[in-house]
Amino acid sequence: MEIHKAVHGTLGWPLRRAVTLFGDREAIVDGEVRMTWREWARRLDGMSGGLRRIGLATGDVVAVIGLNSYRHLECWLGIPAAGLVVNDLNFRLAVAELEFILNDSGAKAIVVDQRFLDTGRELAKRCPALRQVIFADHGPAPEGTIHFDTIAEAEPLPADHPDLLAIHNDTLAAISYTGGTTGLPKGVMQSHGNLLANGRHLQFCNPYYSSDRYIHAPPMFHAADAMNAYILTYMGGCHVIMPGFDAAQFTEVVERERITVALLVPTMINMLVNHPDTAKRDLSSLRLMMYGASPMPVELLKRAIAALPCGFSQLYGMTEASPLVTASTVEDHERGAAGEAPFAKRLASCGIPIMGVEAEVRRDDGSPCPLGEPGEIWVRGPNVMLGYWNRPEETAKALPGGGWYRSGDVAYADADGYLYIVDRAKDMIISGGENVYTTEVENAIYRHPAVLEVAVFGIPDAQWGEAVHAEVVPKAGVAVTGEEIIAECKRHIGGYKLPRSVNVRTEPLPKSGAGKILKRDLRAPFWEGKARLVN
Repeated sequence: MEIHKAVHGTLGWPLRRAVTLFGDREAIVDGEVRMTWREWARRLDGMSGGLRRIGLATGDVVAVIGLNSYRHLECWLGIPAAGLVVNDLNFRLAVAELEFILNDSGAKAIVVDQRFLDTGRELAKRCPALRQVIFADHGPAPEGTIHFDTIAEAEPLPADHPDLLAIHNDTLAAISYTGGTTGLPKGVMQSHGNLLANGRHLQFCNPYYSSDRYIHAPPMFHAADAMNAYILTYMGGCHVIMPGFDAAQFTEVVERERITVALLVPTMINMLVNHPDTAKRDLSSLRLMMYGASPMPVELLKRAIAALPCGFSQLYGMTEASPLVTASTVEDHERGAAGEAPFAKRLASCGIPIMGVEAEVRRDDGSPCPLGEPGEIWVRGPNVMLGYWNRPEETAKALPGGGWYRSGDVAYADADGYLYIVDRAKDMIISGGENVYTTEVENAIYRHPAVLEVAVFGIPDAQWGEAVHAEVVPKAGVAVTGEEIIAECKRHIGGYKLPRSVNVRTEPLPKSGAGKILKRDLRAPFWEGKARLVN
């Protein structure tokens, strides 16, 4: 079998290396499905011809919505390597939100599993550009769909095909949508070079080995999973896949498949630490637990270090950085948990900038902040996005020049270069590892005819880190309840964005002299006594 040759720095490289060096080793474990690198590469190669056989062309966007599976993972590797663009969708979004994203990206096809088949069919009705629904699950293709295996098992394009030779480092590989401060999602444009660079950055701080077995437990639409997928493939390790995170199933898979590396969000680690099966299972194969997506409470971190027989490393980043920016080391955690100075303090840090990426704390005017002074984190490196899809004004704000990206996160640096996040300049909440832009929630609430004004912000939550809270002022002489507000939101936004609490108040919201709602004043009572204003 011929493995496609790719020009410098493309997502065809990791697979070529894995097949060349480790062709007969196990590459995929997904339930009863097991494949070697050579077997898996044949499917990934076939996608180059199969996608074109169903009428797609170089540069077309292919959307994906589904639970974790080997076919889902094939989309992240095979679609960009074939010269097309992958748009992996957050399945927690409402259909109306998904409709906007697909129309905005101009997606020509959508890959769905059985669980989201009806969603895919509904989107095909609503989105004019969407021509194909591709069924990526077991069993025959339902009526009106094409089976994913037909595409993966097609004859590959020749290695010297112009479409493949035209792929280069700056070719668009993925459009990953995040919430927007304007209320509309923004498509982060990631090139082949962005995604490959950040995989190599991860290798500098938390190296993978060909003997590693990584468990895909968080949803594959998260940028961090793609980063791990690419570098694990480069190193020829094994992808072990769970449909989604479940604490009991996680420990069972770790024990059975001798998992060595995992990446979880703090809420998942909390569930793991508190589940009775965790202490009963043999988890001795685990050597590294990476975590990120939201700040980790220090006390939970200490409990996790005591409960799990592995090293820990915190990762901080964002989709716009593909996503990794900083990391803290296994040594930081081991010595910090033992109470050694200065390591104990570092348990509350998001780490230091990883090799290959610059991160600086700056004031509003762009000047550097002195040590200990909070400011916005600016990021520069080959992992920083190309820009926002069809959003030139927002791209210009986020990418002010010189290769820098303005993160919107507020932090300070200590004398050793460790960063400590204290707040967010962006009006954003992170709940259970998911970003919730408050403008999106406010826009949904304003659709209720009884609402005069509203402010949405995050409040501390023991389980999810932060919970969405809304302060609502109704119009004069009109009554509305919190339950009615939440019901209105359900019609427009995904469930994870819904307010968990609503306070309907009679007094106006506090405002500045310019008439801007003072959310900080509203938030303050909820965060009193906290060292930072985000969880």
